Amino acid sequence: MPMLQDPSTKYKAYPRMDMPDRQWPSKTMKRAPRWLATDLRDGNQSLPDPMSIPEKKEYFHKLVEVGFKEIEVSFPSASQIDFDFTRYAIEHAPADVSIQVLSPCREELIRRTVESLRGAKRATVHIYLATSACFRNVIFNMSEAQSLELAAKSARLVRELTKDDPTQQATHWSFEFSPETFSDTRPDFALEICEAVKAAWEPSVDNPIIFNLPATVEMSTPNIYADQIEYFSTRISEREKVCISLHPHNDRGCAVAAAELGQLAGADRIEGCLFGNGERTGNVDLVTLALNLYTQGVSPQLDFSDINSVIEVVEKCNKIPVHARAPYGGQLVVCAFSGSHQDAIKKGFAIHDEKVKVAGDSSKVHWQIPYLPLDPQDIGRTYEAIIRVNSQSGKGGSSWVILKNLELDLPRGLQVAFSKIVQEAAEINGRELVNSELVELFKQEYFLLNSGEDSETSSVVSGEDSDDYFKLIDYDLVKSEDSSRSITVILEVDGIKTTCTGKGNGPISAFTNAVSASFNVALDVKHYHEHSLGADSNAQAVSYIEAGFKSNKTGEASTRWGVGISEDVSQSSYLSVISILNGLRRNGTI
Repeated sequence: MPMLQDPSTKYKAYPRMDMPDRQWPSKTMKRAPRWLATDLRDGNQSLPDPMSIPEKKEYFHKLVEVGFKEIEVSFPSASQIDFDFTRYAIEHAPADVSIQVLSPCREELIRRTVESLRGAKRATVHIYLATSACFRNVIFNMSEAQSLELAAKSARLVRELTKDDPTQQATHWSFEFSPETFSDTRPDFALEICEAVKAAWEPSVDNPIIFNLPATVEMSTPNIYADQIEYFSTRISEREKVCISLHPHNDRGCAVAAAELGQLAGADRIEGCLFGNGERTGNVDLVTLALNLYTQGVSPQLDFSDINSVIEVVEKCNKIPVHARAPYGGQLVVCAFSGSHQDAIKKGFAIHDEKVKVAGDSSKVHWQIPYLPLDPQDIGRTYEAIIRVNSQSGKGGSSWVILKNLELDLPRGLQVAFSKIVQEAAEINGRELVNSELVELFKQEYFLLNSGEDSETSSVVSGEDSDDYFKLIDYDLVKSEDSSRSITVILEVDGIKTTCTGKGNGPISAFTNAVSASFNVALDVKHYHEHSLGADSNAQAVSYIEAGFKSNKTGEASTRWGVGISEDVSQSSYLSVISILNGLRRNGTI
């Protein structure tokens, strides 16, 4: 059956609310909401393969470790497994963590539910009743009056079994009521039934009643949901004794937006799952909500500084992978493959690092890096994951990897030259190149030669293990009366010692002229760059030279870069020339 040309014959737009005096659009979130993790109840009920008891235990402890103070653990009346796990949670919950359980408005199930909580330090009984016309008529065949009576009666029963029971006074009891399908319920009826439940429970300012206003099925744009929340929030009596909680589902893909706008509209609490697990398209993603706050300068009061360990537990217990593009948690969300993105990120870090140097403390510098709204290190990700190189990548990506792994700040011309080599290698392999492969490719191409000093840096970037055709053994540089330089160079060429001499205006030109004359290649230095490698007195010098030459085979003019590293600046420049010679030899130019 094809999609309808006119879907309005089958579907109708959800009606907007007439609220010309709405206030939420002009508000800003300045603090974190109360959080309720429903992974172990709502999330678990949605899994094709529900969690085992060991998996539930592991997940529970991870939620506590992250910092959740309210955790909905089960539907105790549904099975003995759920009942027993509730007992485990009660026995192992820290004193400041409230264990929440869920029950429909049925007396025998409410009694069983409360029984599972006996002995808890802090406990929340959560009952629900469908209130939308669709659910009442289609599923329960119940009028509004009957629903109201049942909800109030159930609230009184929970009260009788908990805070009014003299034997239960050691527990701090909280109570939550959900007008299920709130987003599709007539707003005035939602208010009416919640007023009846509140009157039955009699909350206090210190221990407010929780009214959960769920988008059981997401039916409208987030702004309409926000209007519904503000309508309820501004009309419920004794607002100071009420905690408004949101439970947005993601049927329209807007759960995060709905939750955020709902908070602006007056909500105090958010219910959801890590990475958005749940029925159909899922519950709202608490990781995204929390880190959205964090990137706006608001502490979420949850700790995702080791997000990889959270992902590991979630994937293991849910048996559902976290999508590679999931906000914050996805493996690819901080990765840039595009050359223009990589270049922007590299430049952003250069500016940021300078600001940190001036400030002396990274915590005093506002984060402002293109394409990275969050510093990956804040959630336990390394900077190595930011830029990944494939055939689409430009000079910025590969040069970033070399900078971070070898501390070599490549000049722009060398960045361009190396990026072409990287692109060719990526195309040949048909995949991205990992950092270690890029580093090895750079070493192979530019023969990172040094004079063999026994230092930590030398061991990292030395090319001594490579089978170099040309090797620098020694040299003697003399300054003439006319300020020119004369040099005698001793090389090992294919294992045989060779001496060559040359003269030039400076050390580099003298060395270049010496080797050019000896090996029949006219090298012409086009660009020279150098910087220190390290910050202490033992820092080495890195020299980059681009030299022009003519191919002995074709006669065509071209250029090639070389890299040299030594504690002596002059020697590092000589080694970069040797690097060029080795490259020309390997390519068959000489």
